[in-house]
Amino acid sequence: MAEFLVKMADERGRVLQQVESGFSAKEVRERFIQQGFLVYSVKDKGGLLAARLLGPRQKIKTDEFIIFNQQFVTLIKAGLPILMSLDLLRKRQRNPFFRTLLEDVRERVKSGQLLSEAFEAQGKGQGTISKVYTTTLLAGERSGNIEEVLSRYVGYQRITSTFRKKVIASLWYPAILVVALIVMLSFLMTYVVPKFSELYAQFNQDLPTITQILLAVGTTAQGYFYIVLPSMIVAVLLAMAWFRSEKGRETLDTLRFKLPIFGAVWLKYQVAMFSRTLATLLSGGMPLVPSLETASSSINSPRISRNVEQAGKWVREGRSLSNSLEETQFFPELAVEMIEVGESTGALPSMLNSVAEFYEEEVQNSLTTSLELIPVFLLIVMALVVAFVLIALYLPIFSLGSQVH
Repeated sequence: MAEFLVKMADERGRVLQQVESGFSAKEVRERFIQQGFLVYSVKDKGGLLAARLLGPRQKIKTDEFIIFNQQFVTLIKAGLPILMSLDLLRKRQRNPFFRTLLEDVRERVKSGQLLSEAFEAQGKGQGTISKVYTTTLLAGERSGNIEEVLSRYVGYQRITSTFRKKVIASLWYPAILVVALIVMLSFLMTYVVPKFSELYAQFNQDLPTITQILLAVGTTAQGYFYIVLPSMIVAVLLAMAWFRSEKGRETLDTLRFKLPIFGAVWLKYQVAMFSRTLATLLSGGMPLVPSLETASSSINSPRISRNVEQAGKWVREGRSLSNSLEETQFFPELAVEMIEVGESTGALPSMLNSVAEFYEEEVQNSLTTSLELIPVFLLIVMALVVAFVLIALYLPIFSLGSQVH
């Protein structure tokens, strides 16, 4: 019998997790379903390490979720009940994982749960639904205007998704050049250089020091290539798994802020995302302190998340948001000043959107300027590497030619 990690929810909606022995995942799943549990997943414990290294395969794409919410808002505005809207969208959903999730949400709503509670249970069980979304739904349910709140959320998702795609697209070309540089070096050192080493071994002549060093590196790389390559792959997978841990995320976040040029870009990017999220929550009718708590949990940077969380505590004590953010000594001065103006004029959500737009533009401009220089730098490095290898390899040939004459 094998051991399986079972993730499930009881009749009260509490998410449970335990290890259970069984003959197969299907047999364990059916056993708990018969006991009245809602089973989210049954995973073989032997495959958990690989799953942690490679990450979860089942997920909902951002574009799929945006389209679902856009259609959901349209159906609700047309007068269809929530249950019927969920059922229609569930049937049209092509993603099997998303379809199963919507089925569970529909059953929970049918049994009496609020829509926000039903989606929140999925966020806890599967980790696929963000807290920003469930908090937005809750705000819409409390205000009785879920259509308007969801429309704002769709607009927020479209803007952030577009911004994220632009940033990623800007990084593709430098990434391709880096890969090309690595492939070129690997080919030269493991194939070309050893061939020249065999050639020069036949002449029995003293070689220049630079050539000897290059040939030694090339023959060593070729001899240990089948050991080094798998070791590098394993090292990369272990690093990916470690960076997903809490300590790894902290370390990676610290390194990002210390990077020249890109550290400032990363800060501006996180401030833009925080401002956009907080503006959306406040526009939906959520109070400031719960909005700050939700925004802090949705930020990718642990360091900024802690600062926002601390600012939320100070706001709860009666301080203003701008004063609390300034007290953290981390947020840019311009952002704090703009937020202070928004508080004094009673237009904080719109001012937060302005902050987000300003820093989104700053990130785009900074990336455009920086990424124009990176390809040039990489091309120069590639040219220097090729020139060094060619000189080191052909220098003995020139020496032999001069000796013949």
